[in-house]
Amino acid sequence: MLDVTRAAHVYLACGYTDLRQGIDGLAAMVQQHFQLDPFSDSLFLFCGRRTDRIKALYWEGDGFVLLYKRLESGRFQWPRTPEDVRALTRQQFRWLMEGLSIDQPKALHPMADLCIV
Repeated sequence: MLDVTRAAHVYLACGYTDLRQGIDGLAAMVQQHFQLDPFSDSLFLFCGRRTDRIKALYWEGDGFVLLYKRLESGRFQWPRTPEDVRALTRQQFRWLMEGLSIDQPKALHPMADLCIV
């Protein structure tokens, strides 16, 4: 069965998504609206207005897997920023699935473009 930790990339669709959409609708959104390849080794996450349920879309090589998670209590800390899609690190994905914000203010963030002068 699917192990989502195998996905090379995790993308989160910011804002609200109509969760009545199925595999074809979500794959079309990934391709047309976000200009990403739904057949890549990526996990795509979507959240509705209530923020207590999410859908995840993943291409497994021979077909799509559509996962649906509904929290019995609490809400996902889903970003409602103007960004269309956001790439997540594995740590941010874990935080999200644990009900935490993906932007932890006290977390150490990776540094890039460093040089020694």
